Amino acid sequence: MPHVMELFGKTRIVVKDGKVVEVGEPVADWCPVFSKVAGVSRLTADEAKKNMEYRICELGMFTPKRRFDYGVFVNFGASEIMMTALRRALIDSTVTVCDGAGTVITDNPELVQGMGALMSGLVETEPIPEIIEGIESRGGIVLDKENARIDQPGGLRAACGLGFKNIAVSVVSPQDVRELREIEKEYNIELILIGAHLTGIQDREARELINEMDIITGCASKVVRHMVKPVLQAGTSVPMFAITQRGKELLLERAKEVESPILVNAAQLPVLPEHKQPRPLG
Repeated sequence: MPHVMELFGKTRIVVKDGKVVEVGEPVADWCPVFSKVAGVSRLTADEAKKNMEYRICELGMFTPKRRFDYGVFVNFGASEIMMTALRRALIDSTVTVCDGAGTVITDNPELVQGMGALMSGLVETEPIPEIIEGIESRGGIVLDKENARIDQPGGLRAACGLGFKNIAVSVVSPQDVRELREIEKEYNIELILIGAHLTGIQDREARELINEMDIITGCASKVVRHMVKPVLQAGTSVPMFAITQRGKELLLERAKEVESPILVNAAQLPVLPEHKQPRPLG
């Protein structure tokens, strides 16, 4: 089974034996994040391939040489928010995903960031023993070492079984949301849901997600921007929205660790300057 990830305007890319073997077409044409950090003026299949190759070369993504020390990529990314929340004891565990491993449970903030720094929408992956060993040596627990299954509800159940009570879970699948909230009630835990990779999401799915999320990213989604009623917003181009009070607390704690100056201002949200939005919004 090859590795499949969606990145760079939700371009579907297939990686096998450390090489990009298939590249789809991006959904968006321009992204302010990649324009800023990579100098890319237009999202294309060729640029997406180059970006995936950069991640393979720089991080060893999808290879036995995978690194977990990349550090902060964006100030308010999902992994950065969870890293800070673990450091500051707002949560006691996370359930996220990693290439070569699938769903991973950990309470190590550096590992959460190491796995998630350049992680986009991981669709499927296969086990890579060296990556799994690297995760385990850093205090991570791989849900399914034989198949590298991506299963966030299964990961949450495993985290509950380990005794964790205050857990953040990254979510890209609207289908998982209801089950995750049911598990929260079943185990009587505190659950933080962070929604990401939502470019192209449809109205019904977006409504269900927004109603259940604590934090959600705007990605290049026109639907999310239209529906969201945040209590706090971080960023204006690819914004991160806190939907609940607990989500707000996590974003505010993250802000304390951001080294660059921050403007705090009361405003009618969302604030979305047209020239800063990804194009086109899906």
